Amino acid sequence: MKCAIESDAQPVRAHARVLANRQEGNCRRLSLGVPSWPGSNPGQFVMIGAGVESAVVRRDPLLPRPMAVYRDPGPLPGAGGGEIELLYRVVGRGTALMAEALPGQSIPLVGPLGRGFPIEAHAGPALLVGGGSGIASLYELARALRNAGRDVVVLLGARTRADLIGRGDFEELDVELVCTTEDGSDGILGRVTEPLAERLADRGAETTLFAVGPTAMMRACADLAEARSVSCLVSLENPMACGFGVCLGCAVPRSGGGFSLVCRSGPVFDAREIDWEGLP
Repeated sequence: MKCAIESDAQPVRAHARVLANRQEGNCRRLSLGVPSWPGSNPGQFVMIGAGVESAVVRRDPLLPRPMAVYRDPGPLPGAGGGEIELLYRVVGRGTALMAEALPGQSIPLVGPLGRGFPIEAHAGPALLVGGGSGIASLYELARALRNAGRDVVVLLGARTRADLIGRGDFEELDVELVCTTEDGSDGILGRVTEPLAERLADRGAETTLFAVGPTAMMRACADLAEARSVSCLVSLENPMACGFGVCLGCAVPRSGGGFSLVCRSGPVFDAREIDWEGLP
């Protein structure tokens, strides 16, 4: 299997301009104009400040947050730089401050960072599984794989209909879309790994499984892939403070011993490289 890829472009440190910041179900979609944005590969992320910049320096919260690049629509017409979209859920003070950002204000940002998903043209079928906020890592991957001629199935799982973030965007792609909810409010009742098991049974060993979401879900995907002798790539969502491998806060145990840093060696890993028992 090809390794996850890292963008040739150097990350930029920028004052990103808020273009839109709106509620969508139980999450929010933040659109940013980023000066000198070099573009990103599917699966890469940014480190974004906890709220807008102001004339008074704020130290609480101090640290930025890692967030997957959900969509990378490309250059902004006549403005220079590029537009990116992030999906996030308000879970604490930092994201609450981010939710208050208004169009025209600016937020500090560094990116793109990390190693993204490999894109192979005209290879076997691709099964993309996203759970909860992990859905945000899959849109650009689905689009890139489809454009590479792959047979793509996207399976999105959430607790409720309101948690199925970005569903409309995936519906506009020319891919098969399967949605599940644990309360049955939309799509198939149950967990996303159930329809995944059915589709894995219909496909051969040339299939690649891509999974992003809660640790338990990714581990279940890895077990299903191993049972079917298919490749499985996962994108880990560990907390981190810097995004460059300096703070060492995002270390994950490897199955062969030792540790890897999610921000530098990942966030995308072959599922067989991860010591799942050692993850929280």
